[in-house]
Amino acid sequence: MLEVNQAAPEFSAINQDGDTVTLSQFAGKQNVVLYFYPKDDTPGCTVEANEFTALIDDFAAADAVVLGVSKDTCAKHQKFISKHGLKVELLADTEGELCELYGVWGLRKFMGREYMGIGRSTFVIDKKGRLVEVNYKVKAKGHAQAILEIVRGLD
Repeated sequence: MLEVNQAAPEFSAINQDGDTVTLSQFAGKQNVVLYFYPKDDTPGCTVEANEFTALIDDFAAADAVVLGVSKDTCAKHQKFISKHGLKVELLADTEGELCELYGVWGLRKFMGREYMGIGRSTFVIDKKGRLVEVNYKVKAKGHAQAILEIVRGLD
């Protein structure tokens, strides 16, 4: 598991439009909110994405970009964005490399069933590429506002 104050692992992934997004492209320019969620268009994931969308201008004013990550495809991300009018950028980690890199992939339990999946997690990365927030046990409701407060505290 990753910890606060360590360097964030560099990543490269494609977004909903098929464009490559890397952590290094934000270095020195913007803070990064990297949030991992299990699946597009499910109840908790929709709440989280809608809350980040509602605050997207506040994140931008705080020099932060918000990137959501799941194992869904670019096409599924596009449908999710269109259906809910989302303004967050979504990364398609179809092979799970980014999930592994950030330690969010593992055994999950839901309604008595065990399966491998993404644990809802959020990482705040400052402009120097340092992890300033590491949260492996995120509750979707109200989470975006809490993360915004952390980002506002960054220089």
